[in-house]
Amino acid sequence: MQELEKQYARTFQTPSGRAVLQHLRQITLERTLGPNASDNELRWAEANRAFVRQIENMIARVTKR
Repeated sequence: MQELEKQYARTFQTPSGRAVLQHLRQITLERTLGPNASDNELRWAEANRAFVRQIENMIARVTKR
C-alpha cells in the first residue's frame, strides 16, 4: 500500500491536485446539512466525508515519514 500512498501524495501535492483536494473538502467535510436532512442524505454525506478523509490519511502517512 505504501507505493499507492506515494502516488496519492504526488498527485495531490501538485498545484492542481491541491486545488482539487480543497474543492473535495469544501463539498464534503466543510458542508453541513440542515436539521431536515433525511437519513439517506446523512449517510451519503458521511460516505463522501470518509472518502476524502481516506485520501488525506493516505497522503499524511507518506508525508509524515
